[in-house]
Amino acid sequence: MVIKHCSFDHKGGYYFYRVHNLKLDKLCNGFKSLKSYLDFVFDNCPDEYFNNGPRGSSLRFNFGFDKIKIKGHEVSKLTDLGLKENSERYKTPHSKVQVFMLENDGHTVAVEVPIWIKPKELMNFKDFFKTEYPLTGHIDILRVEGNKIWVWDYKPNAKYEKYADVQVYFYALMLSKRTGIDLDNFRCGYFDEKNAFMFKPNIDFVTKYKTLKSF
Repeated sequence: MVIKHCSFDHKGGYYFYRVHNLKLDKLCNGFKSLKSYLDFVFDNCPDEYFNNGPRGSSLRFNFGFDKIKIKGHEVSKLTDLGLKENSERYKTPHSKVQVFMLENDGHTVAVEVPIWIKPKELMNFKDFFKTEYPLTGHIDILRVEGNKIWVWDYKPNAKYEKYADVQVYFYALMLSKRTGIDLDNFRCGYFDEKNAFMFKPNIDFVTKYKTLKSF
């Protein structure tokens, strides 16, 4: 099948994980472990992590990323089309955008990708997150463009978001841990049908943790 899919019953509702196999084969030759992970997680997602631990979407602090704002970015144009063309096909804006991009965008390889990071995989995890459960999340849009893996989150009214950059940063960090791909190969962003905000996830968490702890 061209698009492989399944649903996960995780805290917050059902998440519809989809992977475009043809684009995955075409775009991920340089990222073999990413391709392996996206296939692996269909049958090996640790659901208990997602139903007990903290979620990336609930993080509320500021790392001060240096973001670039682009009006009319490609992902925004695709979002506008998806909201219009899938208006009767799906109920939620996320599904309208995600499926449209997976089916029509040449760089989108997967949507609603489940990811996690365990306490032992990140220094100061327990002190920072105040839990022994893994941090989890679902990547809205995963794109591969050139030699970079792009982690995107769809945010209606993106320009008003205060913490979306931290959420997407940890999504990239979690996927880096799961695949063994260096974080330098990732780029992050969040968007709506008008604006896109992009940045490099180049902040060292351990250093930043020490800064935050000092306040």
